[in-house]
Amino acid sequence: MAYKALHWFLLAHLLLLQIANTNARVPAIIVFGDSTVDSGNNNQISTLLKSNFEPYGRDFFGGQPTGRFSNGRIPTDFISEAFGIKPIIPAYLDPTYDIREFATGVCFASAGTGYDNATSDVLSVMPFWKELEYYKEYQQDLREYLGNEIANFVLGEALYLISIGTNDFLENYYVLPQRSSQFSVEEYQNFLAGIAGNFITELYNLGARKISISGLPPMGCLPLERTTNILSGGVCKKERNAVAKDFNEKLKGLTADLNKQLPGIRLVLSNPYDILLEMIQNPEFFGKPFAMLFLLSQSGLTLHDMNDIRSNNIISGSSITKRGYLTNDLSGNLISIGDPIW
Repeated sequence: MAYKALHWFLLAHLLLLQIANTNARVPAIIVFGDSTVDSGNNNQISTLLKSNFEPYGRDFFGGQPTGRFSNGRIPTDFISEAFGIKPIIPAYLDPTYDIREFATGVCFASAGTGYDNATSDVLSVMPFWKELEYYKEYQQDLREYLGNEIANFVLGEALYLISIGTNDFLENYYVLPQRSSQFSVEEYQNFLAGIAGNFITELYNLGARKISISGLPPMGCLPLERTTNILSGGVCKKERNAVAKDFNEKLKGLTADLNKQLPGIRLVLSNPYDILLEMIQNPEFFGKPFAMLFLLSQSGLTLHDMNDIRSNNIISGSSITKRGYLTNDLSGNLISIGDPIW
């Protein structure tokens, strides 16, 4: 069934086939980025941008919000499980976990952040460079826990996932005057790509070898962008999509360059743009539940209790809740997620 394409996109983040080609063992998953992969770090910092309330977490183990911007697990959790490691990747700042759990996977991501330090300042979240500082701290702890030889093996064979960038444009460049007065769009893209390259090079120098960096989605089709485009009928903002696509091309070039420059690195670009745009333009291809989701999102309606529509009935009244809480889970049921931007 075509709907399985969505299953595998979320589950593998375009990685399983790419990494499988290396015939490599993956003993740990190490995550950097924004809310697409934040598993709870924002719960532990002073910011308004948190997801520690319902309906977040309603389908997570135990039914409680965890700080993931999702009704349940997030893609990196599924990737970890797909590699046979563990079902969830804990947040580094979560005090309920320690190095014993972090040894096989840890998340340093912070919702609302970006490549640009100015982006993290918008909502007082963790800057990208701070994620790397925490990773260095983690390396020290891991070596104390496992010993240098085993720790170095884990760090060298681990899969590093980076998912970040949308906030730099939608919550910074197009909203605040500082960067837009300083850079043209292309100059800002180059500025961000330079930060990405420096970050990856620093990870490499610290021992990372298997790294995936995610491109941008068609960000002009995100709910916030379409809602603010109401005078044009709420359609996708083509210029925003073009910026995302151009930036992905810069990341593609960066990936090719670093693979040549850094011996032994296996760097891949996971580009979600085309498949997400396909979902938006041809939702019926991905099955009836996804088509229902798309029609509801176009009408501005969302559903609070997803069990109400598992029989393919559209419910009104008390089941209608905040805009932006719908997506699909991996079993084909409609589920709720949080803010679609961060």
